Amino acid sequence: MAEENKTTTESGGVIPPDAQRKFESSKTHARKAAEDLKSAAGVMADDLKSAAGAMAEEYRGKAEQVWGDARDRARTLQEDSEQYVRENPTKAVFTALGIGFVLGLIFRR
Repeated sequence: MAEENKTTTESGGVIPPDAQRKFESSKTHARKAAEDLKSAAGVMADDLKSAAGAMAEEYRGKAEQVWGDARDRARTLQEDSEQYVRENPTKAVFTALGIGFVLGLIFRR
């Protein structure tokens, strides 16, 4: 009768019931630990995802601000140069000719 509760292995060996219970307990514990790790990893992934989204929004806002500032500066520069050319047309033409001549010499070589 004591032999009825014992489990046998494939090679014919006998596994004591106490060892079988410890094995099942360890298996259950390992499954529980794996589930806990999986849920903790999910929580951490969600936290990282939300933090990355917040950082992306922050950098997007900064980039939009810098783009707006650059666009305003370019517009101001264009308006100032148009005003200068209207006030000094002769200087502007000779300056453009001089720059064109120098660039022509540089690119000719």
